[in-house]
Amino acid sequence: MAHVAEPADTAFARGRKRHAKTDKTDSRHLRELLAEGRLPECWIPPPVILECRALLELYHDLRAEHTAWVQRIHAVFFHQGAPALGDGTLRTGKDLAALRAAAAAHLSPVGQLQVAVALEVLEALEARMHAVRHQLLDAARHLTGAKVLAARLYGVGPVTALALTCWLAGKDRFSSSRQAVRFAGLDITVYSSDGKRGPGRLSRQGPPVLRWAVYEAGKAHARAPAPDHRYYAQVKDRQGGKRAALSEARKILRQACHILAELGDDALTAA
Repeated sequence: MAHVAEPADTAFARGRKRHAKTDKTDSRHLRELLAEGRLPECWIPPPVILECRALLELYHDLRAEHTAWVQRIHAVFFHQGAPALGDGTLRTGKDLAALRAAAAAHLSPVGQLQVAVALEVLEALEARMHAVRHQLLDAARHLTGAKVLAARLYGVGPVTALALTCWLAGKDRFSSSRQAVRFAGLDITVYSSDGKRGPGRLSRQGPPVLRWAVYEAGKAHARAPAPDHRYYAQVKDRQGGKRAALSEARKILRQACHILAELGDDALTAA
């Protein structure tokens, strides 16, 4: 029977190193922990959770590609000296018609071709995004943890709840909610003499999809009816909207970690 050790906990069980680490000493350490029944095993998610993770990553990639093509359209107008486009230029059919008219009036033939190709790619991406999002919503409706999180946490929709469940759920996954924040890469780094990054930056480790989802959920507290709107507004006035959304995202992660810990492995069962 194969055992997969959790790297961080296994290294911690070694204690302070008094000699250089080699493959031979590592193997002996793992063998001794396994023989003593102290090997911290890595949590392996069920196949259905792995499938949901892959689907979430696909949706995130499609959204990133969609944003990149929208930025390309704005860049074409900027580089050819055309009037700047508004933020909501591509949201409705009327906006698209106005965009094509502006391209015909202000852009060169090659610029018009660039915009036309970009619009075709965006249309294909939006069709794929719609299909994948439909699958994500269906998966969230049939997963206990996702349903509970979406019902109990403000700003957490089905997609965000599914991401939280897929990466944070599982019995005894985290000993504290602080570990969940660190796992998502939203913890603040400290000064280290062996690196060039200064203090006060996000670590950005862990799954980017989870980090993106909780950040978007944190921005929902900018609305006046939000239960934590007062705190969001105070942080925004002092340090800006991004810092306020990050603070709310950390709160959501901590709350989700506690809720999923209460559910245990039931969070990964069919609703």
